[in-house]
Amino acid sequence: MIGPLVEPESVPEWLRPLVKVSGEVDSKTFTRFSPPEDAYTRPAAVLILFGEREADGEPDVLLQRRADTLGSHAGQVAFPGGGAEDGDGGPIGTALREAEEETGVVPSGVRPVAVLPELFVPVSGFAVTPVLAHWAEPSPVHAVDPAETASVARVAIADLVDPANRFTVQKKGMPWKGPAFEVGGLFVWGFTAGLLSVLLGLGGWERDWDPDDVRDLDEALAAFQARVKG
Repeated sequence: MIGPLVEPESVPEWLRPLVKVSGEVDSKTFTRFSPPEDAYTRPAAVLILFGEREADGEPDVLLQRRADTLGSHAGQVAFPGGGAEDGDGGPIGTALREAEEETGVVPSGVRPVAVLPELFVPVSGFAVTPVLAHWAEPSPVHAVDPAETASVARVAIADLVDPANRFTVQKKGMPWKGPAFEVGGLFVWGFTAGLLSVLLGLGGWERDWDPDDVRDLDEALAAFQARVKG
């Protein structure tokens, strides 16, 4: 099922626009990539978990940074998630299981509210289903397995939409370019940044920012790492 899983009026007001629009979008809303005909794709799911900060009640989203020692996507920021396994019962089960295994989220406190269209990720061959959820009963989170996850963070939506934290990255010699964020001690780019960028717009949170601020990916990442270490 794609679209709302609950009545939009049953979620916090700030989350309602995303729940309402979830049934009106397709994969082209988020990505220009589609799997080649007859190509084998691996089913996967990610949990896009929105909560409210205890201090001020403002919305945030759960992100994690992958371990630097991993063979693929090392050091990259991502939503909790991964490949489907027998017994998951569908993308919601996959997303909740992976989130618990990676960040320690207690699934009973998470309320799935919508399912987005399946998105193809060419570099991995995964067909990823994003699951939107409200963190109805927040639980402590941490990097459960340091061999897989370097850190876990709740990032404020207000910080993500701050124009000072947004720019575009491009890799030398490649036509691809996409949105990026420097926020909460994280450098977010690639699939996660692209998905976040669209969701911020669909949710009505986006502020004017400069998409023409284009930076070389490797140089921007190196500069960011130098600032963090310094």
